[in-house]
Amino acid sequence: MKRSLHNSRPSRSDSDPNRTAHARHPETGAPTHDRTPERHHTSDQPNPDVDNPAQTPSDEGAADPPPLRKQRDYRLLWTARTISVTGSEVSKLAIPLTAVTLLAASPSQMGLLTAAASIPALLFGLQSGAIADRLTRHRPLMIACELVSCVAAATVPVAWLLGLLTVPWLIAVALVIGSAGVLFRAANFPHVAAVVAPSQRTEAMAGFHASYSVASVSGPSLAGLLVQLLTAPLAVLAEALSFLASALLLRAIRTPEKNEPAASRGMWRDVVEGLRTSVTHPVLRALLGAGVTINFFAMAYTAVYMLYMVNTLNIPKALIGGLIALSGIGGLLGAWATARLSKRYGENRILLVSVLFFPIEILAVGLLTGPLWWKLSLLALTGTITGGIVVAFATCMGAITLRETSAELRGRVNATMTFAVQGVLALGGIAGGVLAEFVGLRPVILICAAGIALSTIWIWTSPLRPHRPRRVLTATPGTNPSAPHDMASWIATKRRSIL
Repeated sequence: MKRSLHNSRPSRSDSDPNRTAHARHPETGAPTHDRTPERHHTSDQPNPDVDNPAQTPSDEGAADPPPLRKQRDYRLLWTARTISVTGSEVSKLAIPLTAVTLLAASPSQMGLLTAAASIPALLFGLQSGAIADRLTRHRPLMIACELVSCVAAATVPVAWLLGLLTVPWLIAVALVIGSAGVLFRAANFPHVAAVVAPSQRTEAMAGFHASYSVASVSGPSLAGLLVQLLTAPLAVLAEALSFLASALLLRAIRTPEKNEPAASRGMWRDVVEGLRTSVTHPVLRALLGAGVTINFFAMAYTAVYMLYMVNTLNIPKALIGGLIALSGIGGLLGAWATARLSKRYGENRILLVSVLFFPIEILAVGLLTGPLWWKLSLLALTGTITGGIVVAFATCMGAITLRETSAELRGRVNATMTFAVQGVLALGGIAGGVLAEFVGLRPVILICAAGIALSTIWIWTSPLRPHRPRRVLTATPGTNPSAPHDMASWIATKRRSIL
């Protein structure tokens, strides 16, 4: 599993039929959610809206919206994300190459450069959600973030041409772009609800994840070509142009935003409210727990993956990149399948099934032996399957989070999940590397397979699992309709009739 879960970087208007009221407990002050029946159905009878959330009461009686491919604003949003993410993939290769080949960066400087992109998420990732929930319109903030990132990236080739480029400069650029990205994701997640109808959000999420899969496959190849033709610093210009193109496309979206800002009680209390909701809401808690579990063990596996492939399985280095690319192709297939299957089976069922397949690739890698052709065949198959499973899970996770979170809390809940699910990556990588020093590579991989399997418990013990209706005995002609239906009373009644 070379990929970890990623939140789709996707306010919703007050007229949105899925909007849920947000209130506080009269005694504790904790947030409560006044939801429509499909949110917290507690009767013993089957509830089709829980089992198949793609069909909600809010959609009944409303005209079906046109397909997403025919919706201008969604096409603009999807294209903006695809271009921006592809540009970011180019910079992942171009910026480190610039530091190594032109600036002779030391190992410690490379470590700081690598960490600079993720530090903003740890420093104010939670606060970004509170900021997003205070906004009436999210799109202006998204455009501003893209423009700031564009300017920051453009300074790299300019500084290089002027002879001013240094490693600290690159680190500062990474910090600025990372900070803008944190704010962008916080605003973009609730913004999807304003552009996409409730019944099409899963398909929209699948489309965004397809973009990430395309970028993961094409981005490195494009980066290598640009570095070869233009040199590494000028290749960073491609990222700057991608941010600019994204901002212009977002500016062209016409869907009005009429989000009602959440009442703020101060930054810290707003952040705590998002944390509390993510932990106390049973569905959100299950998604959060599963996401953290999967990403921790997936990154522990990633930390030893390359060593294991080269030193233990003896996979040729030239073929490892191709195996990783298959994960992106699997992601495209997963996005295509999820968009269609969710309409028939609902996000809940897809999530329940997809989580069962997460350990397959890692388990296969840990147990793999035999000739090279067999190893390559099995790795190609399991890698493609896992790429699709990751996208299916992440797509449904994003759609369910939108569905289960009140409009006033979407920014904070998304920020909380992003903070936890992405923040645990560093811990997983450290744990995998350290543990391999003591027990070896293969045992660590098998431990990671078992650890990822624990995510099944989070999902299958949550309200996401459909509950079968209790069988109720009905009175038959000639019997007392008020007689008890339990077995002991039924036997006693029969005894009396016989006597």
